[in-house]
Amino acid sequence: MTLAEFAKGSATFLVVIVAGLLSETYLDRYLAAADKKVASSSDSAEAPAACVRNDGSWKNWPWSNVPILSPKCREDR
Repeated sequence: MTLAEFAKGSATFLVVIVAGLLSETYLDRYLAAADKKVASSSDSAEAPAACVRNDGSWKNWPWSNVPILSPKCREDR
């Protein structure tokens, strides 16, 4: 391994580490804003639990990934 190859590999490693750290701070701010948005959209102090309706659609789940074992929604009578 030549000195130029070592420098190129070290620089690549450093760029990946810095990009990971920067994306972590961005995601922390983005997810904190999403949590505030979800909490403020709820009328009650406690957010309602996610559930699945009879037609298979999801209720009270703002994110794209959906928990598989969510309970079925109760029918409001």
